[in-house]
Amino acid sequence: MNSEDLKKMLTELQNGQRQVDEVVEFLDHLPFRDVGVAHLDTHRGVRSLMGEVVFALGKEVKDIEVILEGLLQHEKNILVTRLEAHKAEILQKKFPQFEYHPSGQYFVRLTRNDNDKGRGTVLIVTAGTSDLRVAYEAEITLRMMGQSVEMLVDVGVAGIHRLLAYREKLMAAEVLIVVAGMEGALPSVVAGLVERPVIAVPTSIGYGAAFGGVAALLGMLNSCAGGVGVVNIDNGFGAAYLAGLINRK
Repeated sequence: MNSEDLKKMLTELQNGQRQVDEVVEFLDHLPFRDVGVAHLDTHRGVRSLMGEVVFALGKEVKDIEVILEGLLQHEKNILVTRLEAHKAEILQKKFPQFEYHPSGQYFVRLTRNDNDKGRGTVLIVTAGTSDLRVAYEAEITLRMMGQSVEMLVDVGVAGIHRLLAYREKLMAAEVLIVVAGMEGALPSVVAGLVERPVIAVPTSIGYGAAFGGVAALLGMLNSCAGGVGVVNIDNGFGAAYLAGLINRK
């Protein structure tokens, strides 16, 4: 449920296409719904750019099932992030209307994909292919928000000529999400080339001294280029949501 859905429902009530009791019953579940294992924020889509997203890591399959059954009564588009493949295999049998993306580790039902809610394009740039899981999470989140999104993959600083070959594409983006592990140098380089906000996402990719993404996080926080904002390690969803807020009409 989002603000557009709510307006449509109230307009249908006004025109006699819906019964008062039907609308009252629906509104009775706002602003949340208790399903036992969770309190579903059924009001989030009305006050935000998208409905509640399910973070699957650490959740039992049976609990995710209950949550999805509850959300399906209110939401057209539903996203589950950080879902392991063995859990997705079980969930797919019960929820065949969802699609599982193994590389991005997300489970999604996307029935409405309006790419007209942004001023321009959000460009996701990755340093390497090892950063793709986080990039894919950001991509699907932006699609859920109705944003136009493109990806530029494997253009890290180890071969800076690869990045420079796409300077026009970098300059054309309204917002950039730059995903990198190791030492996390790429966002600073990109920010030095463009006049747009750069959202940096450190990933947990790297050898021992990368400390599971801490080295990249600190490197990005210490960027010498202006216009760089940093989200938490591997937080593709958070980066995408922020980009959507910046890019919205």
